[in-house]
Amino acid sequence: MMPLTGKKRTTAAADPCCCSDAPGRGDAAASSCCDGSASGGEDSGQPCCGGPQAPAASPMARPGYELHPFVETFRTTLAGPVPVVRTSLDRRDFRGTLGARLGYGRDGYRVAPGLYAVGRPGPDSPVLVTADYKLSFDALRRELSGIDAWILVLDTRGINVWCAAGKGTFSAAAVARLVEASGLARVVSHRRLIVPQLAAPGLDARDVRRRCGFTVMFGPVRAADLPAFLRAGNRAEPAMRRVTFTLSERLAVAPVEVYHARKWLWWAALAALAVSGIGPGVFSLAAVWERGVWLVAAILAGLVGGALVVPVFLPWLPGRAFAFKGAIAAGGLGLLTVLAQAAWAPAAVSSAGRLAMVLVAGSLGSYLAMNFTGSTPFASPSGVEREMRRAMPLQAVGLVIAAILWIISAF
Repeated sequence: MMPLTGKKRTTAAADPCCCSDAPGRGDAAASSCCDGSASGGEDSGQPCCGGPQAPAASPMARPGYELHPFVETFRTTLAGPVPVVRTSLDRRDFRGTLGARLGYGRDGYRVAPGLYAVGRPGPDSPVLVTADYKLSFDALRRELSGIDAWILVLDTRGINVWCAAGKGTFSAAAVARLVEASGLARVVSHRRLIVPQLAAPGLDARDVRRRCGFTVMFGPVRAADLPAFLRAGNRAEPAMRRVTFTLSERLAVAPVEVYHARKWLWWAALAALAVSGIGPGVFSLAAVWERGVWLVAAILAGLVGGALVVPVFLPWLPGRAFAFKGAIAAGGLGLLTVLAQAAWAPAAVSSAGRLAMVLVAGSLGSYLAMNFTGSTPFASPSGVEREMRRAMPLQAVGLVIAAILWIISAF
């Protein structure tokens, strides 16, 4: 029952209505309720007291497990019962998707590895392989309406297909282990696995065949193209092989970066206010407000520039390195912040302080923009490592120089 995943079932508190020690109930009342002489009672099929009776337990329920809402029923196979999942998403799926996109509960948003089914698959039905990240699982099953297929969900530690391939969890060894553990060879008569093309960087197809005897066939990049791929006899059009990074796809990965910023943003703002109070009088609360608010504004400019402006304007920002694109975008916003400061409170910050504001925004935006390197087809793993080795020392130096300039500008 491996795919019957879930949480430990909790035991509901017993209804005290038929207990003599229930608050406000005497022995006579309890006796008349429990012996069935009262209106209703167990024999009549109606509750003796309280609200409407709850629905009966699902016949698919198992002790110690909780059935996930996306499981429709079970299909009996030679390898045991296999959960059949719905191809339509409900409000709980959309709520979970929204949370994952925003970064809330993202790490635990996964389904149990194992064998699933959609429709009424048989021995000849295709086997589609995916990751245990719930967004990947949902993206696949929602495209399989009207299709009979098996779904093999790998344990990728809750990571999507592409990232899991890069991190080594979507590997030939993992596929072979799950094929054996699920008893797939007893469920299907063929020996073919359809794997997302994005898994190719980490999956050796020949190694899979050597380990478990199944042949790997790389499917399209997007799950939305799977129905056409299957109808065409497992043939992919050239467009199905192309990795895109459209505006909507770029915006989808931006909110999580802003959400994660909450971990350091408050501390950065407090540090900026504290540093801004240093001056000729040792420490000034007035300076904390007059100067500190503009340094905090520069930090926010770096956050917006690196986490939002870069993904939106990625194709049009100069340079190839994400660190450079982030420095340009956030540095530009930092310059706009300086112009606003010069117009709103020209005496609050000197020229050295204004340079510090631009450096803070540019360095911070440059660092945050590098978070998108793993979401795009623009960079390879080795290219990302090379960019980080070069950019991070420069970003650190930029922040140190900005801090020195900001303190000096107060004297």
